[in-house]
Amino acid sequence: MHPRAEPADRTTAATRPRPGDRLAALDLGTNNCRLLVCEVGTDELRVVDSFSRIVRLGEGLSRHDRLSEAAMARTLAALKVCARIIARHRCVAVRCVATEACRRAVNGPDFLRRVRRVTGLELELLDHAEEARLAMLGCLPLADPDADRLVVVDIGGGSTDLLWLDRRAEPTAGEPGIALSLPLGVVTLAETFGQEVTPDAYARMVELVYEQLRPLAPPRLEADVGAVEMFGTSGTVTTLAALHIGLRRYDRRKVDGLVLPFAAIRAVAAQLRALDNASRAAHPCIGQGRADLVVAGCAILDAVHRLWPVERLTVADRGLREGILAKLMGATLGDALRPRVAA
Repeated sequence: MHPRAEPADRTTAATRPRPGDRLAALDLGTNNCRLLVCEVGTDELRVVDSFSRIVRLGEGLSRHDRLSEAAMARTLAALKVCARIIARHRCVAVRCVATEACRRAVNGPDFLRRVRRVTGLELELLDHAEEARLAMLGCLPLADPDADRLVVVDIGGGSTDLLWLDRRAEPTAGEPGIALSLPLGVVTLAETFGQEVTPDAYARMVELVYEQLRPLAPPRLEADVGAVEMFGTSGTVTTLAALHIGLRRYDRRKVDGLVLPFAAIRAVAAQLRALDNASRAAHPCIGQGRADLVVAGCAILDAVHRLWPVERLTVADRGLREGILAKLMGATLGDALRPRVAA
């Protein structure tokens, strides 16, 4: 059995990992299985290993409400690799989480028990709010120190989660921020609308997402768009950034932290929609595994921008896993709030 992390809100100076310790964060989503292993340094975490595989755990879930045997077999194969990596690095703290596919599937709990039995990994089923908060925590190192309001957009395979954080807010007993979630992600939209999306179908896709998102957003947020920093953390956003700067092969170092005007995002998204699925799959920054998903991701981003029409987006090739690691080190979103000055 692999070590299990204590809940991060119980982290104390005595239990906090120390220099030389290795930590692991595993994120099992609707489309991807991703692992990050880091070593604690004196000032920062250093990545020592990582793993990512497209498993499509949520394939067909929107139609059948169940995880298929083929999808579970693919995912178990990937998780066995993750378990070996974690064991090899002798990680002292491990947090493994599962998100929308396992939340939604009627056999999701059974699958998590199967994972534990087969691999020894205990996957914690995250709720939407915690998922959004961890994604924001992972993106905080990219934030402009002068930005008062932050919003992170996490476009997943089976859901889209957002967190709005006003850094001027009063500290509260719990984690700050307003979490929003809708049960639409790139896999669910792609399965609904198909691989080849006409302009009319794309407009209907955007409208569907917008109409589900709009009632969730408190009206007071809409007045705040003039001075908000928006982060995008998903394969959709990093792909758009890579195409915008003309990468022939994906390079995280050139994408993470890149700030893109939404005008540039719209131009690249239009180019993607003009390609057929085979042409998208042939691009080395997209590939076969995500060719049919990236257009759906563009539609979700369009809908979010329609609600909050900010001028630019900060691209984050980071998010949930980095947030998990930060929390294992004792960080919280409350640390990002502005200190109150006594009158």
